[in-house]
Amino acid sequence: MGSKGEEGGPRAPESGPGGPSRAARALRTADPEGAPATPSNSPERSTGSALSTPSSSSPSTPSIPSGSWDDGLIARRITDASAAVALATPLEPVPARGGAARTVVPLAYEGPLRSRLDALRELVGLSRTRLDGETLAEAGRVLDKAADRRKLSGRHTVVAIAGATGSGKSQLFNSLAGVAISETGVRRPTTSSPIACSWSDGAAGLIDRLGIPGRLRRRPLNNPESDEQLRGLVLIDLPDHDSAAVQHREQVDRILKLVDAVIWVVDPEKYADAVLHERYLRPMAGHAEVMFVVLNQVDRLPGEAADQVLDDLRRLLDEDGVALGEHGEPGATVLALSALTGEGVGELRESLGEFVAERGAAARRVAADVDAAAAGLRPVYAAGRRVGLSEEAREEFAARLADAVGATAAGEAAERAWLRNANRACGTPWLRLWRWYQKRGTAATGRHRSGAQADEEATARQRVEQAVRTVADRASAGLPGPWAQAVREAAVRGAQGLPEALDELAERAGGPSGRPPRPGWWPAAVLVQAAMTLLQIAGGLWLAGQIAGVMAPNLGVPVLLMLCGIVGGPLVEWGCRMAARGPARRYGQDAERRLRESAASCGRARVLDPVASELLRYGEVREQYARVARAEAGVG
Repeated sequence: MGSKGEEGGPRAPESGPGGPSRAARALRTADPEGAPATPSNSPERSTGSALSTPSSSSPSTPSIPSGSWDDGLIARRITDASAAVALATPLEPVPARGGAARTVVPLAYEGPLRSRLDALRELVGLSRTRLDGETLAEAGRVLDKAADRRKLSGRHTVVAIAGATGSGKSQLFNSLAGVAISETGVRRPTTSSPIACSWSDGAAGLIDRLGIPGRLRRRPLNNPESDEQLRGLVLIDLPDHDSAAVQHREQVDRILKLVDAVIWVVDPEKYADAVLHERYLRPMAGHAEVMFVVLNQVDRLPGEAADQVLDDLRRLLDEDGVALGEHGEPGATVLALSALTGEGVGELRESLGEFVAERGAAARRVAADVDAAAAGLRPVYAAGRRVGLSEEAREEFAARLADAVGATAAGEAAERAWLRNANRACGTPWLRLWRWYQKRGTAATGRHRSGAQADEEATARQRVEQAVRTVADRASAGLPGPWAQAVREAAVRGAQGLPEALDELAERAGGPSGRPPRPGWWPAAVLVQAAMTLLQIAGGLWLAGQIAGVMAPNLGVPVLLMLCGIVGGPLVEWGCRMAARGPARRYGQDAERRLRESAASCGRARVLDPVASELLRYGEVREQYARVARAEAGVG
């Protein structure tokens, strides 16, 4: 080879024993954003990658003044040779090599990811009637995307190259492909539609899913070494995410949700752009394991400036919450390169090859999507503390219902009824006659009792409503908003008709049915009371006969008989009353207990059971959410 270049200039100085200078490599780079420019007389045009480093026998190239890296220069560096290489690469979709169609092996979700997806599906199903569709929309989209991706090839990894205007992403795309595929230049935006480049067969379904037409599907330059290194890669060049054209930004947002991984290309001027960090990197921080961040155009930075900018980029990523894959930790891969000169592109290709060879990007992307969905659902599933209805709250609710239904008063009334029955059975005839007369003379006025009864019913209704509100508030305390609302609504629905049901229970179970049962000693007491009455009658008749002269005068015996009857009757009645207090109290307590149990049963069936059902459903969805969000994340 001669020492002169194609234009007669001196050969560019070597940067080291193993490679050409930066300027020499720049001349052999593709069009403005990376299409390789191979001289027409170079054997590499047909046998190797246009971006491969030339051997010592390669033709020399003229040196280029340093510090002139700009879009205008990129546009001017499009040569006839680069155009020839571009034309040498098929621009239409290429059929499977060898002519035989390959079987597409679908993606398989295994282990924890499959369990999490099943749990998320169950979670959405259990929550449809409790949460609005907007809240569950993202989770539904994640499930749909996971199902769609699972049907497609698991041997391919779809990686999108995204970046801002002028970042050089299309040139990096061309550099990785080894040929000028994506248009570059000074016109902005340059990339108007996403372009796909596949390194192996069987990726048609994946590209169809992205909505990229056949005319925008390409193959890389035929290079066995590159093909083997990146086998399974499907590379997508996206429009600018900050493009002035709205449809371009919409395409970026749509495709970023569907790809397995993304390479973010930033440049020294816009690496700290707020749009990039606030709209993309920060919300996608959880996707760090399927993210590459490359600082392009480092050839424009003098000295140690590239390292300083790269360190500042790492700092910004850390502030965004993006984990960095350093020191063996999982996270984003951060690299510095120059797509124009090829510096660092080999390192990216190597990292990308290892990433694709793992065939785990699709599953990691789905797992990251599930993480994001779980984080969005946390406010509606995670409780701040232990929730539920305590036994104390249940007992208080039952006590309030018992008060509302008048269980205590009903028990006291039953006790009084038992005592009245005892007095009626064991009292003296004269006392019972007197009480009958009093009862007849003081007949109850229906209007007064009716008014008092209406007041009691109104008060009882208020007590029931207060009891329901209290138990609903206690049961919903600590629950996320939608579930707390569901618990309160269940309690309110159950409270409808509860006062009437309690009134019916009070009439049926609270009061005594007929006369209270009589103890075994009542007949004996009745006989004694009858004997006392007979003594009074016998003594009285005896005295009357003596006064009438029918019988011999003898005042002592008849008077004694009468005194025994008069004194003995009240004594027997008093004794019976004392003996009746215990049974009467037990009878009243039994009546109160029955009414309390009936009221509690009614309240449990109408209010507590529906509330408990809602709490049980929340417990089920919280368990599913714990599986979705992973147990170590904790859900409270």
